[in-house]
Amino acid sequence: MAVPASRPLTVLIGTDTYPPDVNGAACFTTRLAHGLGDRGTRVHVLCQSDSGPPVVREQNGVTVHRLRSVPSLAHQSLRLAVPLGGRGHLDRLLARVRPDVIHIQNHFIVGRLLLAAARRHGVPVVATNHFMPENLFNHLRVPDPLRLGVGSYAWRDLFRVLGQVQHVTTPTRIAARLLVDGGFTRPVEALSCGIDLGRFQPVGAPEDRSRVRARFGLPDRPSTLFVGRLDEEKRIEDLVRALADITVPDCQLLLVGVGARRQRLTRLAEECGVDERVHFLGFVSDEELPLVYHAADVFAIAGTAELQSIATLEAMASGLPVVAADAMALPHLVTTGGNGYLYAPGDHVELAKYLSELLGSPALAAAMGAKSRQAATRHDHQASLDRFEEIYRTVADREGPAPA
Repeated sequence: MAVPASRPLTVLIGTDTYPPDVNGAACFTTRLAHGLGDRGTRVHVLCQSDSGPPVVREQNGVTVHRLRSVPSLAHQSLRLAVPLGGRGHLDRLLARVRPDVIHIQNHFIVGRLLLAAARRHGVPVVATNHFMPENLFNHLRVPDPLRLGVGSYAWRDLFRVLGQVQHVTTPTRIAARLLVDGGFTRPVEALSCGIDLGRFQPVGAPEDRSRVRARFGLPDRPSTLFVGRLDEEKRIEDLVRALADITVPDCQLLLVGVGARRQRLTRLAEECGVDERVHFLGFVSDEELPLVYHAADVFAIAGTAELQSIATLEAMASGLPVVAADAMALPHLVTTGGNGYLYAPGDHVELAKYLSELLGSPALAAAMGAKSRQAATRHDHQASLDRFEEIYRTVADREGPAPA
């Protein structure tokens, strides 16, 4: 039955990746959970344990239920929930929590467990898709000749899961179009992950940028920033190679994040003769993350498998111009000559040309950065939270998922 507007919703969010994991889906999920909690929604999160044993914790007003987990063989920084015994555990959890709606963020282990439980208990399900097959190829080391077949199977598998839920969202129009072009026949709503415009703001003055660099132990030089996983699909090698061709003397590259490519990137920087100007900042806490953007003059992203890119939105909200690969959803965020430049993926010479223009002209960078901030206001996470609450109340008036 419908949930009265006067009664707070109870939402159970299911995800295969959650902090301390560092990736776009984990970042979105935690901000969604905390944002809903701040509005009075009763939020529970079901995810994998970050240490192995199952545990329940209260975190910032959100109840986090962590399932027993094991290390992932495909990704060194992720753990996977163990489905053994999951049916009985989830039946007890749903009977106790009595969610009005379930919101799954992945279609793998936790998402499938929750979807099956939702069918048994008649709870409606919303799904947000953050997945595309390219995300799997590198982690599973799929050979190039097999990628077409593996990708086709991965799409069909995703569609089987999404076909059982009441409402499907994905971060951008191009991400929605990917599903439709792939053969998904249900409606898909493009709904931005959103960005906290209060947390991510432009740097106050040039001297503030110098102080932030000193805080992170960085030289006070013109700086290009990347924030994200140091993994193959992010193509960070392009950023390192471009650094060697930038015409601005003593400029540097700041890499925030961890991942499997760290050693390879270090060797590449040495081969290119720029190792003294590439700084690996590693993991940066959520509390200090807004400051990282204040250390940079420009943000660069070379990945070609971005369904939205929360890091790019954070950079834009922080008033940085962006140089991005002209691929996937990045052209929806970056306008060449407006708030930055788009370059042909893999062309590190063109990337270096645009970075040289911005690093060599603080006035141009400031003007484009102001346009970035203006564009970011269209992705205010409060508006995204408004829409998710509307979706939850709408689907709560429907029957639960159909049998698989």
